[in-house]
Amino acid sequence: MGQAGCKGLYQSLFDYKTEKYVIAKNKKVGLLYRLLQVSILTYLVVWVFLVKKCYQDTDTSLQSSVITKVKGVTFTNTSELGERLWDVADYVIPPQGENVFFVITNLVVTPNQRQETCAESESIPDALCHEDSDCPPGEPVVAGNGVRTGRCLRAGSEQKGTCEIFAWCPVETKSRPAKPLLGEAEDFTVYIKNFIRFPKFNFSKTNVLDTTDRAFLKSCQFGPKDPYCPIFRLGSVVRWTGSSFQEIAVQGGVIGIQIDWDCDLDRAPSECYPRYYFNRLDNRFSANSLASGYNFRFAKYYRDAAGVELRTLFKAYGIRFDVMVNGKAGKFNIVPTVINVGSGVALMGVEPRGPRPNGRVLAAERGPRRGGAGGAARGAGWRRRPEGEWLCVPAAPPARQVRGCPAEGQERGPQRQPSWLLCSLLWVTWPQGRMPGTQQSPSKLALGGGEGCWWCFSPSTMPVTLQYP
Repeated sequence: MGQAGCKGLYQSLFDYKTEKYVIAKNKKVGLLYRLLQVSILTYLVVWVFLVKKCYQDTDTSLQSSVITKVKGVTFTNTSELGERLWDVADYVIPPQGENVFFVITNLVVTPNQRQETCAESESIPDALCHEDSDCPPGEPVVAGNGVRTGRCLRAGSEQKGTCEIFAWCPVETKSRPAKPLLGEAEDFTVYIKNFIRFPKFNFSKTNVLDTTDRAFLKSCQFGPKDPYCPIFRLGSVVRWTGSSFQEIAVQGGVIGIQIDWDCDLDRAPSECYPRYYFNRLDNRFSANSLASGYNFRFAKYYRDAAGVELRTLFKAYGIRFDVMVNGKAGKFNIVPTVINVGSGVALMGVEPRGPRPNGRVLAAERGPRRGGAGGAARGAGWRRRPEGEWLCVPAAPPARQVRGCPAEGQERGPQRQPSWLLCSLLWVTWPQGRMPGTQQSPSKLALGGGEGCWWCFSPSTMPVTLQYP
């Protein structure tokens, strides 16, 4: 880099640059420009600040703990179990109360099972046989209940039978009851206690109403009349998902209880409270679909008088409840406020107007002269300004002065980029025909065709100033 280059670089460090503006004295342009500004201002105030509250710093790293307690009793009388009273210890799994709990509504019971040999169920395809060689000893039955002993058991003169297995016998053979065993579970209630904390703001809260009335939790129930009560009726929860409790109780299902916390910490802590949403999470298939429902097996073990271990096998159908917690908290912070205000001001095109170069106003910028040495008397053509830019002055009155592209072969002055908003306004509102100061129509100029390119659409040209007398 030469001495002249270094000197120029040094002097450029102390330059002061200002923007140049396009002034279009046209009511359509002005009205459209102000409408856009009002729209941006409305968006900034209503959506950004009032709806989205972008003046706040937010915390979405919610820390949460959920405790559940189910209450309710019911009575049944069946051939397998006889007369039996069911309480929370019998039908709720797991018993400690977590954010996921299961309530039994229907059962298939296989009592008095013991480990011995018996015939495998005929519903197991891998257990079917014609002779003993089809039942290799020691191999488990695929999707079955035990291991083969090497014998094929046939009933009477039947040619096809099932393999003998060593398992908990007798094996389960009964089908699901068409009517739910614990249909009265619809009136059971669940107490959901939720503790949350937003670590960024060190703010903690619970969904239980802060009250000294000990009878509050014993008498209240969540609903439109009491939205702050954390006790929910199971039948109502299922109904709010759009399902029938008696229908879902037959084959089971999965219900989601969503707790949403949206806390504005610029207000009092008492105004931070949860909102509850209820959805059915399992897909709804037809009643005979294999994918329908929710069930699992468990057993209860005991010994008889001889000390032999026995068990009762339960295939439990029921409703699984998943309690999910989401939330965010917001609090005023100057940083996002300044960022969003600055973005809105930039969209509106509000900029400070600096002085003109060298503090002078050219005669061409003040409008056409009526005679004299500076206007039409000097004739049309290109005038070079002291800043090195070119000014195109057409001779035809009324004078409209445009700083556009120099003619082919002429020197170009400094290049500047205009505001995108003003470019769009000029394109929308420009009268059809030829652009003043050029020989091209706006449509051709927009495509950059011809010699008279337009700066609003071509970065290779200089700014334009329009003045209407």
